[in-house]
Amino acid sequence: MKADRQAPIGVFDSGVGGLTVVREIMRNLPDERIVYFGDTARVPYGSKSKNTVIRYSRQIVHFLETQQVKAIVIACNTASALALDTIEKEIDLPIIGVVKPGAQMAVETTQNKRVGVIATESTIQSGLYQQLITEADPAITVYGKPCPLFVPLVEAGYVDHSEESRQQVTKLVIAQYLTEVREAGVDTLILGCTHYPLLKTMIGEFMGQSVTLVDPAKTAAHHLEQMLSERGLKAAQEHEGQAHFYVSDVPDSFVQTADLFLGEYKGGPVDQIAIDKY
Repeated sequence: MKADRQAPIGVFDSGVGGLTVVREIMRNLPDERIVYFGDTARVPYGSKSKNTVIRYSRQIVHFLETQQVKAIVIACNTASALALDTIEKEIDLPIIGVVKPGAQMAVETTQNKRVGVIATESTIQSGLYQQLITEADPAITVYGKPCPLFVPLVEAGYVDHSEESRQQVTKLVIAQYLTEVREAGVDTLILGCTHYPLLKTMIGEFMGQSVTLVDPAKTAAHHLEQMLSERGLKAAQEHEGQAHFYVSDVPDSFVQTADLFLGEYKGGPVDQIAIDKY
């Protein structure tokens, strides 16, 4: 059965971080409708087991299927690393994650064959970025570093362009985590968690101009565009795309944080659903 090209794209994440992916999709594919699910009741995924992340992802995919989506983007590095391969075999819809596009971009970018990956604990422990990069080019050495404090800092607004006192706190944490990675001499650094692009300027300043930062949200949006084009599923330019957001906990804090992630792109209605039913 061929999907309807005017059907929406399903995007999901453990919480709000995946909105950086939504922002890139809105920028690249302005005619597409988006149904976004943020698992705000069960966030974070970064410290949960593989089986738990697969179970949660399965429920969310079932929910997105009820919304008649034409494709799914797992906008969460942890779920991309732990659940994508399993879910892909269980559904008929095209589905992509953020890890593979990010890994591919890093392989194409590095000149000195030293790549850093910063992410949640379980994304680093999964070894998927390391595996994909070294499969593509065994000469590349990958330096993985979990940065657990970045997510709460971002969600509390301690981001690029916030007031100086907040930036000082974040800069101290960046130095704490990334000194080792910088000293390893990497020339490419993957921002392996969807929250991290909001710290891109400060991370870039610390790492120095010779280091290229790879944002998997951007590369995933490009992969999505390519996939929709190849399958004849790009929306016709008849209407402006809009987004509908669903969350598993009360929408209030999601609504407050969403603007931080979406930037100049407007959100849409936000509804709470009982994800355990799916």
